[in-house]
Amino acid sequence: MSNLAPSDSQSSVTETATTSPISSAGEFFVQFWGVRGLIATPASNANRYGGNTACVEIQVAGKRLIFDGGTGLRTLGKYLRQLQQPIEAYLFFTNSQSNRIQGFPFFAPAFVPENRFHIYGSAASNSASIKQCLCDQMLQPHFPYPLQVMQSELQFYNLLPGNEVQLDDVTIATSVINQTQRSVGYRVSWQNKSIAYITDLTKNADPIDQEQILQLVKGVDLLIANATYSPPTANNHESSDLHWQAAVELAQSAAVQKLVISHHHPDDDDDFLDRVQKDVQSDCDQAVLAYEGLMLSIGI
Repeated sequence: MSNLAPSDSQSSVTETATTSPISSAGEFFVQFWGVRGLIATPASNANRYGGNTACVEIQVAGKRLIFDGGTGLRTLGKYLRQLQQPIEAYLFFTNSQSNRIQGFPFFAPAFVPENRFHIYGSAASNSASIKQCLCDQMLQPHFPYPLQVMQSELQFYNLLPGNEVQLDDVTIATSVINQTQRSVGYRVSWQNKSIAYITDLTKNADPIDQEQILQLVKGVDLLIANATYSPPTANNHESSDLHWQAAVELAQSAAVQKLVISHHHPDDDDDFLDRVQKDVQSDCDQAVLAYEGLMLSIGI
């Protein structure tokens, strides 16, 4: 049984069942609101892991960071509306494909005037900015209301992969993950603790991209990564081999403390993912599969 980090290293990542409105100045944790790739999966055989597309919330040093705005963003928004307080958050998009942005028009807190959101993303493959991509999906005939009906304060920032975003003492580093999809990976660092969010790993990445990815995730306490899909069709549910191997190999090469595999294929039902979970842990005992509601605390 292979550990991700060296054998003399003790993981500082723990699972918790507590939901907090906003982390205190001394807390650092992550919660999963959407764990599917490609398309939402509302099916009775996908209840345990969840069917919403990508949305991950990180709370650190009193700040709320949200990564990707798939349909899980709607669920997060419903929760935030219950807090009954002005909300400020930072949204980071990995790319502008539909499964990463489709929840944004349904993000209820964005319609509340007292709230403020800082939105980051890199240029899409057609050179459109993240603001333009979010605007376009809310135009007729795709959506009945334009982005301008959102009454919260929306501030947009164009990211260049490789640059850093500094939020007081929280650092968000970036890197190209997939040139074809123009996908960006993120590393959130605070007080010598870090989480990396990598969503578009491929088994045959460009060597330059591979080196950049490795540097981005090297030594993180928690790596969130995707399992790769087997083109051109979905997996046949006869073997889970190879789908998660790229994420495991990256985690082992980078000596991370814990790996969470997310962005499950829409054809992967609960029973199949249970088998994947078993296979993954037989190879890496510090690796788990993400499910909606999973919350992990990074020890400080």
